Amino acid sequence: MKKSILLIFFILLTALSLLMHFPHFKKDLVSIHVWRQTQTQTTIDNFYEEDFNIFNPRRNSREDGDGIFRMEFPLMQWLVAGLYKIFGQSIMLTRIFMFITGLFSILGMFSFIRLIFKSDIAGIIAAWALCFSPSFYYYTINPLPDNFAFALSIWGIYFVFKWIKTEKIRDVLFASIFLSLATLCKLPFILYWITIPTYIFIKAYRKKQNFKSFISVVLVSASFLSLSLVWYLKVISGWEGNGIVTGMLDNTFTWSEIFDYLQHNFVSVLPELLINYAAVPFFIIGIYVIFQTKLWQNDNFLIYAIWGLAILAYFLFEINMIAKIHDHYLFSFYPLIIILIVTGAKYLLDKKNNILKTSVIIVLALLPITAHIRMHVRWNESDPGFNKDLLVHKNQLREAVPDYSLCVVGNDISHHIFLYYIHKKGWVFEEDNLKADQLSDMISRGATYLYTDSELVLQDKDIQKHLSSKITKLGTISVWELE
Repeated sequence: MKKSILLIFFILLTALSLLMHFPHFKKDLVSIHVWRQTQTQTTIDNFYEEDFNIFNPRRNSREDGDGIFRMEFPLMQWLVAGLYKIFGQSIMLTRIFMFITGLFSILGMFSFIRLIFKSDIAGIIAAWALCFSPSFYYYTINPLPDNFAFALSIWGIYFVFKWIKTEKIRDVLFASIFLSLATLCKLPFILYWITIPTYIFIKAYRKKQNFKSFISVVLVSASFLSLSLVWYLKVISGWEGNGIVTGMLDNTFTWSEIFDYLQHNFVSVLPELLINYAAVPFFIIGIYVIFQTKLWQNDNFLIYAIWGLAILAYFLFEINMIAKIHDHYLFSFYPLIIILIVTGAKYLLDKKNNILKTSVIIVLALLPITAHIRMHVRWNESDPGFNKDLLVHKNQLREAVPDYSLCVVGNDISHHIFLYYIHKKGWVFEEDNLKADQLSDMISRGATYLYTDSELVLQDKDIQKHLSSKITKLGTISVWELE
């Protein structure tokens, strides 16, 4: 296919995605997973406002401490903060950065699928299907490290399969760089590394190639992987109460609930959010083609199979945490999902039947429509997923007291949303759970103001003894000076 045609396709794809996202670029953070979005954006803001040291990501829920809390390596957050240093602080700039990251992912998926299918058409279908996967479409402009890690990982896996074709150490180096950064930015993408030893196993044991010929590959990939592991070995010990680490080993749900989560992800999340209902027929046909053409006999199929089983094992291990809502935890499935979609669509396009070819084109054209129908409600500012008064009265709440004030805020089960919207640091309580002795201790440690939407807390006579004067009340949120 001519480069000019590919360029036109990507210009049109970018323009369409930009047009569909454009009404939401200026909106503040709302809707599904606003908890994680505000946590990420808070880290960005604190890099910009307090400390630009990439090793010191800070959160607002810090009590009277420094707020440093290290989880994934905050490369994405740090880069956005760097843009703030140049262009100024703006949630719109964050969304623009995430949108560009999404385009980088789409281009990576195009390159990966074109490589393994040896077809520009396959790459185009892949880019289109990823762009309008409902989950990917929604998160494309939202601040999540998963987006950035996925973009890096898809380029990493592209270079892995390029190395499989060329066996050049240069491609292993690029693959290792991208996969190392992806793993640093989000630990589950460590699973992508399994493709390298799987291929070495195939060559060494199935084709009797001398293992010594892979020593340089092992040394390069192991060196970069170790860089990622060093970070996590140093920071995981500080992840108190983080269920991601323990997964099903620390499960508190009944097996009935776990089965319900599995069923929901299989019958709803997979077809509705990850694939897109319009693309489900291609996905099913792709599975059929694997069995009909006995693709498992291909050496590369073992790589896909082991890779897929590793991701599936991760999914099952984390199902109690993924539950029914954390679809962004499933980004690692995207390459394999897209492979099946492309396999099915291309199988129909390759048939000498104009009706089938026309049908494929029509169905692909429906993907942006069905993605929009499913996801446009997620940017609804009238139903932001938290106390709407935080969004409506954001500016007044921020200006009610000085930014440097240490505050007690609640209710907020997330421990991120409330402090993000009022732009303060301090203590967070949830479910009306604030006792007078706790508040007294907070005051002794520097707390000077109380922000709350809890009438039960304000009606507590012992709490009232610590309230000096009412600063303001905006909607359901009262602001009090503490004494």
